[in-house]
Amino acid sequence: MTSLHLAILTPFLAMPIVPFLYRGFRRIHTGWFVLFVPLLLFFYFLRHFPLSAEEPAVLVLPWIPQLGVDFAVYADALSLLFALIITGMGALVVFYSIFYMSKEREALHNFYVYLLCFLGAMLGVVLSDNLIVLYLFWELTSLSSFLLIAFWFQRAKSRQGAVKALLITLFGGFSMFLGFLMVAEATGSFSIRHIIAHAALLKEHGLFLPAMLLILLGAFAKSAQFPFYIWLPDAMEAPTPISAYLHSATMVKAGLYLVARLTPAFGGGDVWFWVITAVGIVTLLWASFLAVRQIDLKAMLAFSTVSQLGLIMSLLGIASLALAPGMPETRAKLFAAAAFAAVFHLLNHSVFKGSLFMVVGILDHELGTRDIRKLGGLMGVMPVSFTLAVIGAFSMAGLPPFGGFLSKELFFTGTLTALKELSWPAIWIPVLAWLASLFTFVYCMILVFRTFTGRQQTALLDKPPHEAPAGMLMPPVILSALAILFFFVPNALSAHLLDPAAKTILPGLAAPGEPLFGHVSHWHGPSPELAMTLGIVLFGVFLFRHLPKWSGIYDHLPRKWTLNTAFDKSLLGLEKLSSRLTARYMTGYIRHYLSYILGFMILLVGGALLLLNAFHPDPSGGARVEAYELAVALCIVVSAYFLLISRSRLTSIIALSAVGLLVSLYYIFFRAPDLALTQLVVETISTALFLLCFYFLPKLQHVEVPRSFRLTNLVLSVGVGLVFTLLGLAVTGHRLFEPISRYYENAKELAGANNIVNAILVDFRGFDTMLEIVVLFTAGLGVFTLIRFRNRRRHEP
Repeated sequence: MTSLHLAILTPFLAMPIVPFLYRGFRRIHTGWFVLFVPLLLFFYFLRHFPLSAEEPAVLVLPWIPQLGVDFAVYADALSLLFALIITGMGALVVFYSIFYMSKEREALHNFYVYLLCFLGAMLGVVLSDNLIVLYLFWELTSLSSFLLIAFWFQRAKSRQGAVKALLITLFGGFSMFLGFLMVAEATGSFSIRHIIAHAALLKEHGLFLPAMLLILLGAFAKSAQFPFYIWLPDAMEAPTPISAYLHSATMVKAGLYLVARLTPAFGGGDVWFWVITAVGIVTLLWASFLAVRQIDLKAMLAFSTVSQLGLIMSLLGIASLALAPGMPETRAKLFAAAAFAAVFHLLNHSVFKGSLFMVVGILDHELGTRDIRKLGGLMGVMPVSFTLAVIGAFSMAGLPPFGGFLSKELFFTGTLTALKELSWPAIWIPVLAWLASLFTFVYCMILVFRTFTGRQQTALLDKPPHEAPAGMLMPPVILSALAILFFFVPNALSAHLLDPAAKTILPGLAAPGEPLFGHVSHWHGPSPELAMTLGIVLFGVFLFRHLPKWSGIYDHLPRKWTLNTAFDKSLLGLEKLSSRLTARYMTGYIRHYLSYILGFMILLVGGALLLLNAFHPDPSGGARVEAYELAVALCIVVSAYFLLISRSRLTSIIALSAVGLLVSLYYIFFRAPDLALTQLVVETISTALFLLCFYFLPKLQHVEVPRSFRLTNLVLSVGVGLVFTLLGLAVTGHRLFEPISRYYENAKELAGANNIVNAILVDFRGFDTMLEIVVLFTAGLGVFTLIRFRNRRRHEP
C-alpha cells in the first residue's frame, strides 16, 4: 500500500478511535484530537506542491482484478487542488467546531466520526482512477452527508432535509453508476486514464450519448444544479461547521470535479457544451434571484452557493469547446481561458463562502438568531465579524481588491468568448450571466448592510450582542486573508496550481512547460468585462437602495408550483401508494405469504424450463426402480392424503410422522444409515413435540372452506410438485460440469476421515458451520438484549 492510498484511508482508520477519545478525555474537546487528521493530510498533500500537469502520480493497488476493479490512485494537479481544499477546509472547520460545538451538550463522538468519514470519502472521490471505486466513495459522501445533516435529529426539519438530500443525491449517483457501466462497455475499462486515452472510441460507440447524460445527471444532482438544487437549502439545518464544509467548499463540488475530470473524454461536442452551459447559467440566474428574498442568512448563503456552483459549471461547459474537432489553436486558447477561470473561481468560492458561513455561524452562536429582520447595527459591537463579512461578501460580488473580482472578470471573458465565437445562438449566455451577477451583488449588499448597519434591535435578539471568541474568529480570518492574497498574487498561484489544473481539464492544448493561460492582470484597460462590472455596481446599488419598491415581485411567484412543493407532494403520494400496495399483500396471514412465494417460484422455475427448452430427461442412466420402492412411495402418498383429509389432530400427526418415517426407508435403500438414523431421531422428537403442543389446544372444529380457497391450494400444490419433479428429471439430462461428489471421494486423503459424510460436515463445511454458530450466537445476544431492556423498562418509574 502506497502513501497516497494510506492518506485516503487515514480518516477511516481514525474513526474507531474517536469514541474512545471522547469517553476517555471528557475534559478535553474531542475536536483537538481530530484536528490532527486533516492538518497532517493537508501538509502531506502540500508536500506534492507544485505538481505539473505532465507528471501525474499513478499508483495501483489490486482489489478485484477479475472485474477490472482496482484501488488505483491518480494524483495530478486537478486532484491535488481538490485534496488541498478538502483537507485545508477540513482542518479549519474542525478548529472552528471546537468553539462552536459544546462538549457538554453535543454527541461529539458521532459528529467527528461522521466528519472523518466524509473527509475520507471526498479524498477517495478526487483521487480515484477507477470509476467503480470512485462511485463507492461518491455514495459514501452521500451517506456521511445524510448523517451530518441529520445530526440534530430531534428537529423535524433536520430529518426532512437529510432525507431529501439523500434521496436526490442517491438518485443522481445511481444514474451516474449506470453511465459508468456504459462507458466501461464502450471502452473496455473502468480506468479514467484509459477512458480518456480512448475517447475517440467512446465517442463512436452507440452508448456515448446515454452514458454522457446519465453521468451528467449524477453530477448535477450532487452539485445542486437546476432542478436538483432544492436539497441544498434544506441541508442548512445541519450545524454551521457542516454547512461551511460540505455545502460550500467540498461535497457540492464533487459534481464539478466529475465534469472537469471527464471533459477530455466527453468534451468537444455540442451536447456536452449546451447541456452543461445551459444548466449552469439557468442555475446561476435562478438561485441568485431567489437568494435576494431570503430572510435567513444561512438560506441566503445556500442559494448563493447554488448560484456560484452554476457559474463554475457554465465555465466548464464553455471550456469544453476548446476540444471541438478541427478547432484552430488560437480559438481553442480563447475557450481554454474558461477552464482556468473555472478552477480559479472554484478556489475563490471555497475561501469566501467558507468564511461567510463561519461568520453567519458566529452570529447565530453569539446572538441566537439568523433572521435578518432581527439584525442590524452590529458593526460597532462586532467589528471583526463585520470586517470578515465585508471581505467575503465583496469577494463573492466580484469587487476588488479580492480574489473573486479576478475570477468573475474571467467568467465574463468566457461568456463573451462564447458569444463571439458562436454568434447569436449564444447571445443569452453573457446576458443571463450579467443579470445573475446583478442579483449576486444585491444579496451581497443585503448580507452586509442589513446585518451590520442601521439600527440595533437588541430586544429582538436572544442574547446580548458581543464579539465571538478569538478561536472562533481565527478560521474565517485565515480564509479572508487568502481572499485578499489571491487578488495580489494570482500569477504565483496560477503558475504552480491553477494553470496545471486547467491543463488536466483540457489536455494537449499546451506544450509541456508552456502555460495554458497567460498572465492574470488586475487592469486590462477599458474592456467589455469592465463595463459589465461597472454596470453591475451601478444598477446593483440602485436596486439595493430601492429594494422595498421592487421586492414585491417575489409575492407573485406561485408557491404551490415550486420544485420543493412538487418534490414533497410526489414523495407523499409515493408513500400513500406504497402504503396501500403494502396493505394489499401484507395481510398478516402466513398462507398468503406462502402463496406469493410458491406462485413466484412456479412462474420463475417453470417459465425458465419452458423458455430455455431445458426439459430433456435422460432415463438411460437411471437405476432400476424396485417393486418395494414403489410400495414405499405409494404408502407415502396415502399418508400424505390422510394428512389432508383428516379432521383429527392426532390422526394428522400420525400421518405426518408416517411420511417422515417412510422417507427414512429410502435412506436405508440407498445405503445411507447415518441419514436414516438422523431422520428417525428428528421424526421421533418432532412427533413428541407436536403431541405435547396440540394436547393443550382446543378440539379441532370443522370449518367450511370456500371453493376458491381449495382451488388456490390445489393449483399451488400441484404446480410446485410438478415443477420440481420436472426440474429433477431435467437435471438428469444436463451435466455441464464435473460432479462435485468426486472431490469428496478423496475424504480419506484430504481430511483423514473414513466416513465421507462426517468429513463433509466437520472438515469441508467447518467454516460454514462456524458462521452458522456465529449467526445463532448473534441472534441469541439480540434476544437477550431485548429481554434485558424490556425488564429494565418495567422497573423504571
